Amino acid sequence: MKVLLLYDYPPSPSGLATQGDLLYRGLLELGIDARAAHFESPQEKEWYYRWFRPDIVIGTGYWGHTPNLVLHPLRHEMLPVPWLVANGYIANHQDVLNNLPLILVTSNWVKQMYVRDGIKADNIVVLPIGCDTETFTPRDKNNPRIHAVRQMLNIHQDELMILTVGGDAASKGGREVMQALALLKKDIPEWKYVCKVWPQERTRIQNAADLELARDLGIAQNVIFTTDIISRNFVPYLLGACDIYAAPSRLEGFGMLQVEAGACEKPVIGIRAMGMLDTLIHGETALLARVAEKIVVNEVSIPDESESTGYKKILFDEPRTVDYRANVHDIAEYLHQLITQPLLRLELGQAARKRVVENFNYRKVAEQFVKIINDKLGIV
Repeated sequence: MKVLLLYDYPPSPSGLATQGDLLYRGLLELGIDARAAHFESPQEKEWYYRWFRPDIVIGTGYWGHTPNLVLHPLRHEMLPVPWLVANGYIANHQDVLNNLPLILVTSNWVKQMYVRDGIKADNIVVLPIGCDTETFTPRDKNNPRIHAVRQMLNIHQDELMILTVGGDAASKGGREVMQALALLKKDIPEWKYVCKVWPQERTRIQNAADLELARDLGIAQNVIFTTDIISRNFVPYLLGACDIYAAPSRLEGFGMLQVEAGACEKPVIGIRAMGMLDTLIHGETALLARVAEKIVVNEVSIPDESESTGYKKILFDEPRTVDYRANVHDIAEYLHQLITQPLLRLELGQAARKRVVENFNYRKVAEQFVKIINDKLGIV
């Protein structure tokens, strides 16, 4: 089997890049003849098509990446197998995707979204995202690298560190977490809430709104926003420095950071919806807040591919859920339990790591991928 992988290569810290790169590593370790190219590089992709002649071309992305992940390989008589996430609504490319013999998606919820929006279920197969459980591993708080992270963030050893990581905090449920923290009683151990977000214009605007919320709630002195650029090499130590990972995300097709936090033996607070239903087990490996609200829309506006500028409006026959909100009182209850019960933190963290090692180790995901390709496409 010869496989060409298309993603943000060489890998950036983004989730989609990590998704592709871990599969690439896993395939190489299995002895599969695999190559990787940047999904937006027509010249490099065509170069591989011409001399490598891959049996399949697998690319990570969402439906909007169809031109790069699917149409480009098809124009060169290659067999594309997209490995897709969802972003709330599948607006177009249904005809192209429905003509493919196989589509991979990251969770059962993502599959439901594609089917809901017009993609045939028969050829959609769930393949979870892998985790490097040797890099994302438990580390003692006295480890000098972990200690350095907490020092850098000005978090004392006797303070509990609650962490959320994302492009912005709000999309990962950070505003709901802050509202929950404001409900906590004062007679609990000292805590700090760290939001690691990415430096971009959208993030800057959202950060300002989130920090204003923290001030309005009276907890700004306990909330830390950090917007530095970091590499994936730093993330295991950032996770290792926290005591609780809180990300009851508003939209989550898998929840890579939640899985990686679990691999580091950190207790996770999530939401009982979307991709986290595949990755986390409520009361065993994590605490999942109930859904308090579903954000539904009757229409969306998408770029009009027939025009160089402008948008077209799509009206739905039935309203579509495109976003979720977690129950703030559930989050507050779970935070209180985890802050005041060290043994519960330990038990959830240990169970979480066991589940990640058994189900989401990147080598096992690569093995699943090979089996799917063998079973569905007959390629060995």
